[in-house]
Amino acid sequence: MFRSGAFVADVLGPLRDSQVQPNGVDLTLGSVYQQVSPGRLGRDGKSVGERRELDAEDGLYRLSPGGYVVRYAEEVKIPEGHVGFLYPRSSLLRNSCMLDTAVWDAGYEGRGEGLLEVYHDVELERGARIAQLVLAEAEHEDTYDGTYQGENLD
Repeated sequence: MFRSGAFVADVLGPLRDSQVQPNGVDLTLGSVYQQVSPGRLGRDGKSVGERRELDAEDGLYRLSPGGYVVRYAEEVKIPEGHVGFLYPRSSLLRNSCMLDTAVWDAGYEGRGEGLLEVYHDVELERGARIAQLVLAEAEHEDTYDGTYQGENLD
């Protein structure tokens, strides 16, 4: 069963009222990166390619078609007994952009990232709502304790 937006908001902490939706919470754009060196996924390990943070002139990212890594502004904590799914907001899709994400396991804590695919020039303002996090109840054996635990926390 999916949880209400109010439940998700309680888990995440302080948010703007406009971020709380009936079935989830909107995450906002924190920063945008471009990958500048190759990464690697192997059977026995992985490495993430080096990235360069893009400049946001007056808080505005002007993006040309291509692939970008976005970091969400909000710290996310997926509670035990739940799994998180992140979906792009329809406004992003209607502007020829797609946001690809992965499952967020119970116990994950951090400022997550997603792959932003841009198919037409677009301007995105830092703090704009770009994704919606929903939580579903889920049975599990353990909680997340992987490489990305605590990522991007200052």
